[in-house]
Amino acid sequence: MAHLRCDFFSDVLGLSTSMTVLLPQRTSTQIGMAGAGGDGPPPVLYLLHGLSDDDTTWLRRTSIERYAASLGLAVVMPQVHRSFYADQAYGGRYWTFLSEELPALVGDFFRISSLREDTFVAGLSMGGYGAFRWALRHPERFAAAASLSGALDIAARRRSRPEDPRLYERVFGDEDVAGGPHDLHALLRGAEPADLPSLYLCCGTEDVLLPENEAFRDTCAAAGVPLRAEFSPGDHDWAYWDARIQDVLAWLPLRGPS
Repeated sequence: MAHLRCDFFSDVLGLSTSMTVLLPQRTSTQIGMAGAGGDGPPPVLYLLHGLSDDDTTWLRRTSIERYAASLGLAVVMPQVHRSFYADQAYGGRYWTFLSEELPALVGDFFRISSLREDTFVAGLSMGGYGAFRWALRHPERFAAAASLSGALDIAARRRSRPEDPRLYERVFGDEDVAGGPHDLHALLRGAEPADLPSLYLCCGTEDVLLPENEAFRDTCAAAGVPLRAEFSPGDHDWAYWDARIQDVLAWLPLRGPS
């Protein structure tokens, strides 16, 4: 695969930022790793980072390049800092950046498919929340969305403030998150199940976020939203995510090279 660190200016954020990108490369003589690709634009996975990470972390702490190489899949990993992928009350417009500006720039910069059936999103922890929120707010864009150890109940987390005590004030201000557009449970209850992409959730049974993931599973069931949920031994760490991202890639409804 081709690996690019793309530094660019965001008009939405008003600053220079970065994304890490993997692009398929058809190879036949590379030792130890197969490279696949079709004649047409490749499918794309937007892979979102967690609260303490940046756009390079998936590449540095997992073997995502090796796992994706044989699939002919482009992987786009944007940087959003500690934003919860939201238009912050006191900060950058990261939701607008993610959902509007980033896909447009990716389409301008790279040769990738723009078809819904070729577009996927996944993320871990804060990125799992971002992936599901993007998929639930814009189901017409994605064929599938996956959350690994997602922070999926923002209303509950805001009440408990387990991290930076001012984080949720900076992101959401005085807004009551429960029942609004940042609340995944509210989005699920208001969704038309037939319109949604395929959803996949996994979480380790030793993870502090396990109750949030079980609650999301239960809300999906109550709302009639199909969800593949897998709970297995594991903590909130990269050993778990390196293993589970392989499961996510195997689950994606890739159409194969064209």
